[in-house]
Amino acid sequence: MNRTEIMAKLNEIFCDVFDDEDIVLTDATNSDDIEDWDSLEQINLLVAIEKQFSIKFSLADVADLENVGSMVDLIEKMIG
Repeated sequence: MNRTEIMAKLNEIFCDVFDDEDIVLTDATNSDDIEDWDSLEQINLLVAIEKQFSIKFSLADVADLENVGSMVDLIEKMIG
């Protein structure tokens, strides 16, 4: 799975988790850009991503995430 495919899947997950079909992710998208992205939604988001990509994030992995781009990089590394 390439970066573009990962981003497309993430966009679907974000739209579903935040119940907002208008979300369009970029590498720079972060929690400040999505109104309802709080700590509870972060957990829901991570669980949905783990299920979709059949991966398991560690606490250290999550702590290092700065934006969607770094999330894509991590997913790419974990499934590669």
